[in-house]
Amino acid sequence: MRGIKVMSILGLLGIGASCWAAMPLTVTFEGQTAEHRWALREIDPSLPSDWSDYEYLVLEMRASSSQRFELRIHTKEGVRAQRIHPFAGVWIRAAVPLRYYKRPDQQGHDLASLHNKPRLSFWINVSGAVGPLQSVEAVGVAMQYPIGRPTLEIRSMKLTKEDPGDAVLDKLPVVDEFGQWIPLDWPGKVRTLDELRGRWAEEERKLSPGDFGYCQFGGYRHTRARASGFFRVEQIEGRWWFVDPDGHLFFSTGIDVITPYSGTRVEGREQIFAALPPADLSAGLRGRPSPQRMVSFYTWNLFRRFGEDWPSKWIDMVFRRMAAWGFNTVGNWSDPRLAEARRVPYVVTLRGWGIEQGPLGMPDVYSPDWVKQVDQAAREQCAPRRDDPYVLGYFVANEPPWPGREPMLAQMILEGPPTGIQKELKAFLAEADTPERRRQFIHRSFERMLEVIVGAIRKYDPNHLILGIRFGGRPPEEVLRAARIFDVNSQNIYDYVPDRSMLDRVYELTGRPIVIGEFHFGVPTRGLAPGLRQVRDQRERGVAYRYYVEQAAAHPALVGT
Repeated sequence: MRGIKVMSILGLLGIGASCWAAMPLTVTFEGQTAEHRWALREIDPSLPSDWSDYEYLVLEMRASSSQRFELRIHTKEGVRAQRIHPFAGVWIRAAVPLRYYKRPDQQGHDLASLHNKPRLSFWINVSGAVGPLQSVEAVGVAMQYPIGRPTLEIRSMKLTKEDPGDAVLDKLPVVDEFGQWIPLDWPGKVRTLDELRGRWAEEERKLSPGDFGYCQFGGYRHTRARASGFFRVEQIEGRWWFVDPDGHLFFSTGIDVITPYSGTRVEGREQIFAALPPADLSAGLRGRPSPQRMVSFYTWNLFRRFGEDWPSKWIDMVFRRMAAWGFNTVGNWSDPRLAEARRVPYVVTLRGWGIEQGPLGMPDVYSPDWVKQVDQAAREQCAPRRDDPYVLGYFVANEPPWPGREPMLAQMILEGPPTGIQKELKAFLAEADTPERRRQFIHRSFERMLEVIVGAIRKYDPNHLILGIRFGGRPPEEVLRAARIFDVNSQNIYDYVPDRSMLDRVYELTGRPIVIGEFHFGVPTRGLAPGLRQVRDQRERGVAYRYYVEQAAAHPALVGT
């Protein structure tokens, strides 16, 4: 129980040689790694040890913080664990699907969609250990690097075969008209619209361009290399650089997901909101693949700030902020109107390869129709941009989830509907069916996928860089070698500092300069989930960002973050 203080487990009842801990179970997370577990007989002597026939572990719990914790199920065969992002400061009912503990999930075309599963009162990240739940001995909770001694209370725990639904069990609403979390308080939380308008006026007074030595395209204006009219890469005195269209050395500092729409789900939890934005302000969320109604409080606040002309004024504000803060790249998944403005270099996220429909993001690369589909997608997306000097480059895809899961992907293809890739796989395995040959086939299919896609991009746009596939985790050697086909290799690295040995390995296997496509640092004090890497407060967030970028830039193959 290192790092855990059991605060109040009251009313212990003697049952034979064991004790039954009266609810609520309350723990405080402290130390580098905080963990506590309870034997089933301590929680409830009636809980069975065989959970095979149950579908949900239903908890009534209250977390003081939105920091994620591991919910662990201890069995005789080992520990099954997944990570929970709870609502903070309120009692909730969380129906945790046990299928995520029993077997690997197969629904997703990238790491985010494969691992992150939203529920109505919490998120569950399903990247942990799985296995049979036939001999359960205990349930545990654990948290790494907790901030501020967060507590967790559990007042009920039961097994069900049907989904009872998730719910907020406390006083409602819990989200105010500005999109803030009502149960928690923090410095800077606004109470009235007049107060918010005062903050906006203060920003207008203070916002001014910084002097970062940038030229028109964001390169360092005091440097000089060969100008080509488009972005390119060059190794100069042992260090890789982007070179901007005018021939200045360029280190990309970008922001992902710059958009005026920050969607939150409404359907099934309407009662948690004090007020909802007008329906027409969520129009930008329409067309996105979601079965549930979405609204955007950020958009509502932009309307309050700028009025009917908020879209154009928001675009101008984005560029003013970037100029003040030193960012020179509009990153992945950002609003297309920022690219159309032609004021700051931007990356393009290409789609249409059939990745979203393929098992674990692997399209039917042996189908003639797929080759035609790729050609059409490249023509529609790349041809109109071939002469745009503000295009930094193209990302081909995002975080394929199958590297390291090749045998599972092969089995999914074999068990799926008849396809060209299934036919090729069966023929390949007819000679010999081994795990190694299954891995070989998946890697060959991936190489074909990249060859066809890259060929189509270069056919319709020979001028711009191909920035890679934004790998997550640590891809196998064969996967990284295939990435040599790109001009730049991209990695998403969520850590407090990029692992130097990992960057060395990526560069050794690809021989290409590297751009880090994603990283972040969140703060758990405002009711929002802090994400994959958390820090104490907003000031520490800035320190963490600077340290990460400086350490990344120290690597001679790094050309951007």
